[in-house]
Amino acid sequence: MTTADFVVVANRLPVDRVVSADGEETWRTSPGGLVAALEPVMKQVDGAWVGWAGQADLELEPFTANDIRLIPIALSAQEVAEYYEGFANDTIWPLYHDVIAPPQYHREWWDAYVAVNRRFAEAAAAAAAENGTVWVHDYQLQLVPEMVRALRPDVTIGYFHHIPFPMHGLYAQLPWRDQVLRGLLGADVVGFQRAQDATYFLAAVRRRLKYEVKSTTVVVPGENGDRTVISKAFPISIETTPYLELAARPEVQARALEIRESLGNPKRILLGVDRLDYTKGIRHRIKAYGELLAEGRLNVEDVTLIQVASPSRERVDAYINLRDEIELAVSRINGDTDTMQHTAIRYLHQGYPRDEMVALYLAADVMLVTALRDGMNLVAKEYVASRIDNRGVLVLSEFTGAADELRQAVRVNPHDIEDLKDAIMTAVEMTPGEQGKRMRSLRRRVLEHDVLAWSSSFLEALSAARSSRP
Repeated sequence: MTTADFVVVANRLPVDRVVSADGEETWRTSPGGLVAALEPVMKQVDGAWVGWAGQADLELEPFTANDIRLIPIALSAQEVAEYYEGFANDTIWPLYHDVIAPPQYHREWWDAYVAVNRRFAEAAAAAAAENGTVWVHDYQLQLVPEMVRALRPDVTIGYFHHIPFPMHGLYAQLPWRDQVLRGLLGADVVGFQRAQDATYFLAAVRRRLKYEVKSTTVVVPGENGDRTVISKAFPISIETTPYLELAARPEVQARALEIRESLGNPKRILLGVDRLDYTKGIRHRIKAYGELLAEGRLNVEDVTLIQVASPSRERVDAYINLRDEIELAVSRINGDTDTMQHTAIRYLHQGYPRDEMVALYLAADVMLVTALRDGMNLVAKEYVASRIDNRGVLVLSEFTGAADELRQAVRVNPHDIEDLKDAIMTAVEMTPGEQGKRMRSLRRRVLEHDVLAWSSSFLEALSAARSSRP
């Protein structure tokens, strides 16, 4: 097997399998921040990507797509149910998002998680060249760093955690808490979205494992001597160029005007763009907006809310129930307030291509990013990058990683419905001058700290860790 100097390990491959009506198989670049972040890096180095193809019981040989060597990991239908839908998304996801929904703890899920993590680790260890680099991504693969280190002590290992890490009082619920910490500490650099997340992780290490923690470093004891692990924040971002280019296209700008016209040219358009997930605060947002209409502070003829909620984990009960709740709330508000010409909420349960999203961003006077808990939230940065006119208002939850960086947004506590209502009103009533002042500052931040700056900062930390090894 051909080895690579740089190996990315992620739950999914950076491509999606597409089978045409006549049975022809092609591979299409996946949407999402991680692929956009790492694809440029992968093309600059001798790289390989280890990941699942997204379909159960699919056995594939390594192949090349978009000039990237891909190493598929096969998962059975039972493993998808237990490792992915079970432990990753019904145990870790709710626990790490402040137990907004109750986590489920099942030993057979944990066993599947261990087995699948080992399969990823073995593939990564086999793919890495001597003294190479392995970069592991996200909560589905928290055990992989330690497993790779056991198999390949010569390689440098990074791990980046894309979602929040919980405070110790919550994390301590996890029956396998110590195993997960040791798994993560197999890396030389453990990165998080926010400084707060890194602090929570280091506190858990200190309290659970009793390892020495100083500032951003952990001293990990081992049979061959102590090892130092760096743990700190590396806030992720977006590739800004596609948004700048699309926003400048006449046809995209014309589409934005068409969207406004299709809604009856309201004075203000509010926009929410989220995966359909209980962490995103969609119910709170709709409740606050409905109350503003009921109280007469907003008028359906002047303001419309567009809510894009792309499908997510549709086989998990919590998500099925969430969709029902949101669609019922939308129906009630529209039934109470709609006129023949105007609709209060245009609810869209589907995903859209990037050009349509940029048109929506240009059409929207107010972007509502009101997640109850979020690692970063790249939608906030996409909106800012798209606003080449220096207009529009970003309402941003203080419980997102983006809130640490985008300080000129209208900050809000989405758990406080009255605060959320007041923030919406502040955004709706903001003068063009104030919008321009805030948006210029926001854009400066997003354009200077793009995804290439993120990946460069992490890889520099990995390089420094490699240089400091005995």
